[in-house]
Amino acid sequence: MKCSSDLRSLIEKVRAVKPIIHREVNRRINEFLSFRHKGNEFWFSELCFCILTANSSAELGIRIQKELGFDGFYYMDKEKLSERLKDLGHRFYNKRAEYIVLARRFRNIKDIIQDIVHSSGEFEAREWLVRNVKGLGYKEASHFMRNVGYLNFAILDRHILKLLSSEGIIEKPKTLSRRKYLEIEKVFVEIAEKLSMSPGELDLNLWYLSTGKVLK
Repeated sequence: MKCSSDLRSLIEKVRAVKPIIHREVNRRINEFLSFRHKGNEFWFSELCFCILTANSSAELGIRIQKELGFDGFYYMDKEKLSERLKDLGHRFYNKRAEYIVLARRFRNIKDIIQDIVHSSGEFEAREWLVRNVKGLGYKEASHFMRNVGYLNFAILDRHILKLLSSEGIIEKPKTLSRRKYLEIEKVFVEIAEKLSMSPGELDLNLWYLSTGKVLK
């Protein structure tokens, strides 16, 4: 972590913006926590959303998720799915269609993840996602885990990395290897602790500082 004055500056900015967006942040957090009571189909839809956001945007992923619904993610054949993703504006429509179809062997993703969490912990569940779900790296796997109610992960997308770098907290990495991801995540968690926030809540606040929006 860089110098304490840089850290203090960022903490002050988060504290200043928190009262402005706390209702929307709390609404989002409650949405994430509500997944504990939802079925596998909701979790699988969220998995597909996270596959779609890789090298794309959350806004586009949300729009596609709404358009396709469960049936599109569950049952549409690869060619038709690719066509729909292209029509909806996804740049990598062929690959994302392929990844979603491959992910269908994990339609019981809630059962899988909860079993791993109960036996080995949340971070081992993320490791399983990275190893087994094609199209998910650490950022996307962290995004999925946060969105289904596990709030201890940093989602190190380009907006967050740029903000942390511009504030002097980290040096922006040229590539985000596993080692580098976990190294920056450790810094992210330390900042969250200083603010008495979960990493999941801090992400929403930093995303707002970076983009002016509170999205999932």
